[in-house]
Amino acid sequence: MGQSKKLNKQPSSLSPLVQLAGIRKCFDGKEVIPQLDLTINNGEFLTLLGPSGCGKTTVLRLIAGLETVDSGRIMLDNEDITHVPAENRYVNTVFQSYALFPPHDRVRKCGLWVAHAKNPRC
Repeated sequence: MGQSKKLNKQPSSLSPLVQLAGIRKCFDGKEVIPQLDLTINNGEFLTLLGPSGCGKTTVLRLIAGLETVDSGRIMLDNEDITHVPAENRYVNTVFQSYALFPPHDRVRKCGLWVAHAKNPRC
Protein backbone atom coordinates (compact mmCIF):
# COMPACT_ATOMS: atom_id res chain seq x y z
CA MET A 1 0.00 0.00 0.00
CA GLY A 2 2.93 2.32 -0.26
CA GLN A 3 3.93 4.67 2.52
CA SER A 4 4.71 3.55 6.04
CA LYS A 5 3.56 6.78 7.63
CA LYS A 6 2.09 6.38 11.12
CA LEU A 7 -0.66 8.51 12.64
CA ASN A 8 0.06 9.22 16.30
CA LYS A 9 -2.68 11.60 17.30
CA GLN A 10 -6.25 11.26 18.46
CA PRO A 11 -8.84 13.07 16.33
CA SER A 12 -9.46 16.68 17.36
CA SER A 13 -12.86 18.08 18.18
CA LEU A 14 -12.96 20.05 14.92
CA SER A 15 -15.37 19.10 12.16
CA PRO A 16 -15.23 17.34 9.75
CA LEU A 17 -13.71 14.14 11.12
CA VAL A 18 -13.87 11.82 8.08
CA GLN A 19 -14.05 13.01 4.48
CA LEU A 20 -14.26 10.90 1.35
CA ALA A 21 -13.66 13.03 -1.72
CA GLY A 22 -14.24 11.62 -5.20
CA ILE A 23 -13.74 8.03 -4.08
CA ARG A 24 -13.85 5.50 -6.90
CA LYS A 25 -13.30 1.74 -6.61
CA CYS A 26 -13.30 -1.03 -9.22
CA PHE A 27 -13.02 -4.79 -8.87
CA ASP A 28 -12.09 -6.86 -11.92
CA GLY A 29 -12.87 -3.95 -14.24
CA LYS A 30 -16.33 -3.40 -12.73
CA GLU A 31 -16.90 -0.03 -11.10
CA VAL A 32 -18.50 -0.75 -7.72
CA ILE A 33 -18.19 2.76 -6.28
CA PRO A 34 -18.41 5.25 -9.16
CA GLN A 35 -18.07 8.55 -7.25
CA LEU A 36 -18.48 8.96 -3.51
CA ASP A 37 -18.29 12.21 -1.60
CA LEU A 38 -19.09 11.86 2.10
CA THR A 39 -18.39 13.98 5.17
CA ILE A 40 -18.80 12.66 8.70
CA ASN A 41 -18.50 15.34 11.36
CA ASN A 42 -17.08 14.77 14.83
CA GLY A 43 -19.76 13.43 17.17
CA GLU A 44 -22.02 12.14 14.40
CA PHE A 45 -23.26 8.56 14.35
CA LEU A 46 -23.48 7.14 10.85
CA THR A 47 -25.13 3.93 9.72
CA LEU A 48 -24.65 2.57 6.22
CA LEU A 49 -27.83 0.82 5.09
CA GLY A 50 -28.43 -0.86 1.76
CA PRO A 51 -28.90 -4.15 -0.03
CA SER A 52 -26.23 -6.79 -0.29
CA GLY A 53 -23.54 -5.82 -2.79
CA CYS A 54 -24.21 -2.06 -2.77
CA GLY A 55 -20.76 -1.13 -1.41
CA LYS A 56 -21.28 -0.65 2.34
CA THR A 57 -18.47 -2.97 3.37
CA THR A 58 -16.22 -1.69 0.59
CA VAL A 59 -16.57 1.87 1.90
CA LEU A 60 -15.67 0.73 5.43
CA ARG A 61 -12.71 -1.27 4.11
CA LEU A 62 -11.50 1.79 2.16
CA ILE A 63 -11.69 4.02 5.26
CA ALA A 64 -9.87 1.39 7.32
CA GLY A 65 -7.19 0.97 4.66
CA LEU A 66 -8.04 -2.67 3.99
CA GLU A 67 -8.69 -1.78 0.33
CA THR A 68 -7.03 0.87 -1.83
CA VAL A 69 -8.94 3.55 -3.70
CA ASP A 70 -8.67 3.78 -7.48
CA SER A 71 -9.09 7.54 -7.27
CA GLY A 72 -10.08 10.14 -4.72
CA ARG A 73 -8.92 11.04 -1.23
CA ILE A 74 -9.66 9.84 2.29
CA MET A 75 -9.16 12.45 5.00
CA LEU A 76 -9.15 11.79 8.76
CA ASP A 77 -9.18 14.86 10.96
CA ASN A 78 -8.02 17.00 8.00
CA GLU A 79 -5.06 14.69 7.30
CA ASP A 80 -4.84 12.78 4.02
CA ILE A 81 -4.68 9.07 4.93
CA THR A 82 -5.40 7.75 1.44
CA HIS A 83 -2.04 5.95 1.25
CA VAL A 84 -1.44 5.33 4.96
CA PRO A 85 -1.33 1.56 5.67
CA ALA A 86 -4.21 0.09 7.68
CA GLU A 87 -2.01 -0.72 10.67
CA ASN A 88 -1.06 2.97 10.98
CA ARG A 89 -4.57 4.44 10.78
CA TYR A 90 -6.52 5.50 13.84
CA VAL A 91 -9.60 3.68 12.53
CA ASN A 92 -11.51 0.69 13.86
CA THR A 93 -14.06 -1.33 11.94
CA VAL A 94 -16.59 -3.76 13.38
CA PHE A 95 -18.28 -5.90 10.77
CA GLN A 96 -21.85 -7.08 11.25
CA SER A 97 -22.47 -10.51 12.68
CA TYR A 98 -25.87 -12.14 12.39
CA ALA A 99 -25.47 -13.25 16.01
CA LEU A 100 -24.97 -9.62 16.99
CA PHE A 101 -27.71 -8.21 14.75
CA PRO A 102 -30.52 -10.71 14.22
CA PRO A 103 -31.95 -10.89 10.68
CA HIS A 104 -34.85 -8.50 11.23
CA ASP A 105 -36.14 -6.23 8.51
CA ARG A 106 -34.36 -2.87 8.19
CA VAL A 107 -37.02 -0.97 10.16
CA ARG A 108 -36.63 -3.28 13.17
CA LYS A 109 -32.82 -3.19 12.91
CA CYS A 110 -32.81 0.61 13.01
CA GLY A 111 -35.28 0.57 15.88
CA LEU A 112 -33.05 -1.69 17.99
CA TRP A 113 -30.77 1.25 18.82
CA VAL A 114 -33.68 3.47 19.82
CA ALA A 115 -35.03 0.74 22.10
CA HIS A 116 -31.61 0.24 23.71
CA ALA A 117 -31.15 3.96 24.26
CA LYS A 118 -34.41 4.09 26.23
CA ASN A 119 -33.55 1.04 28.35
CA PRO A 120 -31.36 1.99 31.36
CA ARG A 121 -30.09 -1.62 31.62
CA CYS A 122 -28.39 -1.43 28.21
